[in-house]
Amino acid sequence: MNKNNNNDDKNVAAGVAGAGTAAAIGGAALGASAAEIVSGLATAGSLVGGGMAAGVAVAAAAPIAAAAAVYGIISIFCDD
Repeated sequence: MNKNNNNDDKNVAAGVAGAGTAAAIGGAALGASAAEIVSGLATAGSLVGGGMAAGVAVAAAAPIAAAAAVYGIISIFCDD
């Protein structure tokens, strides 16, 4: 397999992981009331010692972290 194909595969997998995580977060909020969304954001923010605003950052970082993790795992198992 050529090196460019490996990089393309890793990029696609990372993109799918990030999009899937974002869709899961969006799906969890679908149909939720404002109070439930605020409570969820506050809970997520409490993971990093903050409140609702920190929860927004945590929710925004989740798809990026998932994409980076998948890219890293695939990089380990794909020969370059």
